[in-house]
Amino acid sequence: MIMDDFSEYLSKLDDPAKRTRVEEVLGWVAGTFPALAPRIAWNQPMFTDHGTFIVGFSVAKHHLALSPEEATIRRFSDEIRQAGYEHTRMLIRIPWNRPVDWPLLERLIAFNIRDKADCATFWRKPDGNSDTERGNAP
Repeated sequence: MIMDDFSEYLSKLDDPAKRTRVEEVLGWVAGTFPALAPRIAWNQPMFTDHGTFIVGFSVAKHHLALSPEEATIRRFSDEIRQAGYEHTRMLIRIPWNRPVDWPLLERLIAFNIRDKADCATFWRKPDGNSDTERGNAP
């Protein structure tokens, strides 16, 4: 069961509402993308595909941080803002008091899976290791 992979991490979240939201998001990712491998790295829950990073999450006081990598944030920047979320170069902030935009989350993850299908490293390399970095984003 997916939550077994994240049970220790989740048990350390003191706020029940935040824990419930994180469980919901992690469960949704696992159910929507069952081929992804769940893991904890850098004390954060994340999902990988053939050993390459797809998406990670972290908990902050005012938001759930979603990290799909910089190339993906650049590609979807307008949609992220339209969903009412702020983002930095490396993460998207989903405020605890706002709903998760599930279709956007699905597009971000699906894009990373497609774009990193031939990626042999954990992170994208800026030397053209993905369609995004070559300017060929689908």
